[in-house]
Order: sequence, then C-alpha cells, then structure tokens
Amino acid sequence: MPQALEPASSGLAKTSEGKAAEVEALIAPALQAMGYDIVRVLLSGGERLRLQIMAERHTDGGMNVDDCAEVSRAVAAILDVEDPIESAYTLEVSSPGIDRPLTRLVDFDRFAGFEGRVEMVNPIDGRRRFSGRLLGTRGESVVLDCEEGEIALPFAAMQKAKLVLTDELIAASRHPDVPAESPLAEGAVAEKN
Repeated sequence: MPQALEPASSGLAKTSEGKAAEVEALIAPALQAMGYDIVRVLLSGGERLRLQIMAERHTDGGMNVDDCAEVSRAVAAILDVEDPIESAYTLEVSSPGIDRPLTRLVDFDRFAGFEGRVEMVNPIDGRRRFSGRLLGTRGESVVLDCEEGEIALPFAAMQKAKLVLTDELIAASRHPDVPAESPLAEGAVAEKN
C-alpha cells in the first residue's frame, strides 16, 4: 500500500492552522532532518490544552512506539526553548492511524484506490461532503469516484479529508511489504507544565 513518500514540503499541505501552524513551523525542520513528515499538528482543549502531532517516517509511512518517543523528545526540547504556547499543555505524538487524515496533496495519490471522505469549506453543487473511491490528483484537485460519478475537488477549498476504514484498507495495511506497525502504532504522550 504505502510507497516511499516525498517530504511534505514538496507539495501542497493543510497540516495545521493558527497557533498549531506556528508550532509546526518551529518543529518541521528538525523532524524532516530526523526522517519524519508531519501529517497534522492540532492544538485543542479548554483549560488544559492538548498539542497533538501526527507524524510518519519518510521512507515507508510507518510510525512505531519508538518513533513516537523519538519525535516526542525532539519536539519537547524545541518547545521548551521556543515556548510558543503560553499555558500548560499535554504533548501527544502518534501515527496517523489506518483511517488517517489526508492533509497533503500527495496523500491522495498515495492512497488512490481506497475510500475517502472529503469536506469542503463551501458547497460545490449544493454539497459540502463527498465520499467515494480516491482516484488521485489532477493538478491541484483531488479526484473522487462518487455515487454520482467522477468529481474533481480543489484541494485549496477542502476543509478536511480522511480515509474510510474498510476491509480493503485493513487488508492492505497487513500486506507483507508494509510494516505491521505503520498504520496502527501507539502514540507517546508527554506532559508540559
């Protein structure tokens, strides 16, 4: 299923926004140098914030517990020095999981053939949500084979997208050429006070 990946910087990506984008800008160079791509950075919560970082290895898209711990230590060191988040937070580092978010344009080519869900910022033909088989990309648009037929959705106008958990996706994640930990790794959690 997954093939060797291009770094996220080689194409369009929607991996973070707001304060999370500031954090991503701080940590991305170090993680790239360590051999990891950022899939998503998300800052959420009320009184106690949660900083979630999803990452994967450049080489195979995998991410095991040791990888999560390595990324967590590197990110914690950077954030301790830079201190971009003013209040206490919990740092969580994890794999994207099998029904992963699709945050980079290259993800849609990488997972072509699998089922996906896409939500647009604004309606297209009266709809904001689309589901169907991913057919890859055409320029800067994502192509889906929906019930109504093939549709091209502009990546820049997407709010979010993800793979749909299907038997086919589960079977592909267990393929002998794919490390067993790649889609199902446990995350590492670190506290920041």
